[in-house]
Amino acid sequence: MNGKKTIGCKKLGIGVLGCLIMTLLIVILTFTAMKLGSIEVTYKELFDGLFVAYDKKVTVIYNLRFPRIIVALLGGVSLSLSGLLFQAILKNPLADPGIIGISGGAAFTSTLVSAVFPMMYFATPIFAFVGGFATFLLIYSLAWKGSLDPLRIILVGIVVSAVLVGLTEIVGQMANRTGVTVVVGGLSQLVWNDVKVLTIYSIIGIVGAIVFAPACNILALEDKTVRSLGINVDLLRFGISIVAVILVSGITAVVGIIGFLALIAPHIARKLMGSDHRILVPFSALLGGFLLLLADTIGRIIAAPNEISAAIIMSVLGGPFFILLLRRGDTHA
Repeated sequence: MNGKKTIGCKKLGIGVLGCLIMTLLIVILTFTAMKLGSIEVTYKELFDGLFVAYDKKVTVIYNLRFPRIIVALLGGVSLSLSGLLFQAILKNPLADPGIIGISGGAAFTSTLVSAVFPMMYFATPIFAFVGGFATFLLIYSLAWKGSLDPLRIILVGIVVSAVLVGLTEIVGQMANRTGVTVVVGGLSQLVWNDVKVLTIYSIIGIVGAIVFAPACNILALEDKTVRSLGINVDLLRFGISIVAVILVSGITAVVGIIGFLALIAPHIARKLMGSDHRILVPFSALLGGFLLLLADTIGRIIAAPNEISAAIIMSVLGGPFFILLLRRGDTHA
């Protein structure tokens, strides 16, 4: 008993240390991202402009860079946690919401609503959630053959995702011809309203992920074992799925589809921290926020004064990572 308690305390200590290290890295990267750009300021000028006296340069940075940084952090957290939850549900580390089509469904409905009802911008994530969850149910129904095979879900999701991405482009191009821009433009043109919208949905999803963390550990067991404990496995998966869709829908509605982050961050976290979701949830969240902000920062400096979107950076890094998982045969959690 004491041995198990010692092991548990050791894992907890490693988890806390890992989270502290990630927090420190995020702080360093955030301050770096604040300074990068055509407008140069010292940290003293930045501090004085924010808290002491008005400074035109600092005001521009506050209105342009700060929303971008905050959305990148919240978006990375949301995508990472969404991927972690889907991987727990399907017991497969390849269950990325972008790969299985959830992001495509969220993007399609948010684009459609923006084209038809542009005045309903604030509610766009709600429609993105409806689209994402409807896609989730569609994929599950198409993949059902007496049982849910995770690999079949992924293959069906890839096809559904391709169709939805095509439909999203069609709607976007038709709306653009009328002079209305409805396709979201990544992290480059964000404002404080975007931060407010994403914050609401991210907080709901993050709280849900924390609450369901112990349940994700239970799902690692065989279904018959879980049922013997008096737990409704299907209802549990359904509840976790709702949280995962909320997380991915919010960021998709604000910045569009960002692939592979929800695959990479949870997988790295699992390799570093183990399989206990009580530790994985906070560490994956921090790692996801760091990775998306890092991708955005790299995209801003690699081809300056031009920019490469964070979605492209993540695709370039995530594609080979996905292939590596397939080659290793690491398809079961």
